[in-house]
Amino acid sequence: MLVLMVGLGSTLIACRQNPDSMAGGPEAETGSQSTLSVAAETGTLELWANGEAFIREGFVSKDGWALSFDQVYVTLAEITAYQADPPFEPESEAALQAQTQVGLPGPITVNLVSTPEERALLGSLDVPPGHYNAFSWRMVPAVAGPATGYSLWIQGSAQPQEGEPGDAIDFVLKFPQELAFTCGEYIGEDRKGFVTPNSIADLEATFHFDHLFGDGELPPEDSLNQSALGFAPFAALAVGGSLEMDWASLQENLSPAEADQVVEILRELGHVGEGHCRQTTARP
Repeated sequence: MLVLMVGLGSTLIACRQNPDSMAGGPEAETGSQSTLSVAAETGTLELWANGEAFIREGFVSKDGWALSFDQVYVTLAEITAYQADPPFEPESEAALQAQTQVGLPGPITVNLVSTPEERALLGSLDVPPGHYNAFSWRMVPAVAGPATGYSLWIQGSAQPQEGEPGDAIDFVLKFPQELAFTCGEYIGEDRKGFVTPNSIADLEATFHFDHLFGDGELPPEDSLNQSALGFAPFAALAVGGSLEMDWASLQENLSPAEADQVVEILRELGHVGEGHCRQTTARP
């Protein structure tokens, strides 16, 4: 696989895409490894995608629906890690100043539910040492596999909590939106992205699905629940305990305000741990 690697004053090396991920595009289909150049000392940078425990274990939406997930596919392209100086601040208007950048071209589709580990490995790179303190990717429609044509495919089941009205619903929600996220340093229990020679470091694209459905463990007045759509608007569209809609159908059946809310939520879906991202482009 040829690699998107243009460093400013440095060179890039080779990449190894995760063989378990679904790849599209002429480069990704080869599944091969190619060496563009070799630095004197390198380390390994692993790039992951994570839907958090919300997706793997299920959760209760802000409006009382117990959600579980069978498949959640996301497709990423132009997955790029940076050594940025100064550190990139997504809330500012300043451009990202990359001293070194490395990446996977993609597109790569992963299922955030069925992963052998808690996260889905996108691929790994042999890279120059340093602190990779910024990360970007694009969400693009998949070109192969069950999610073909969609950048985000959410399939699961919803059960009203005891005492709440409604019947169980099997649902599939399909979104084709192209979104680009440019993020600063990963924020979590541990800092990430520190590559030293002959060591392994990692970065993570984190997707916050509680922003879409809300979190029943938080009070209604919590800011997350105030901005989340919840599941009830989707449940209202189900027929006979089943709901399968793409974005065009959702736009026709949700209210204009709800559809606009979904677009805004998708723009806030990408994070680096708890770190925020700048959503730079969108094609709703």
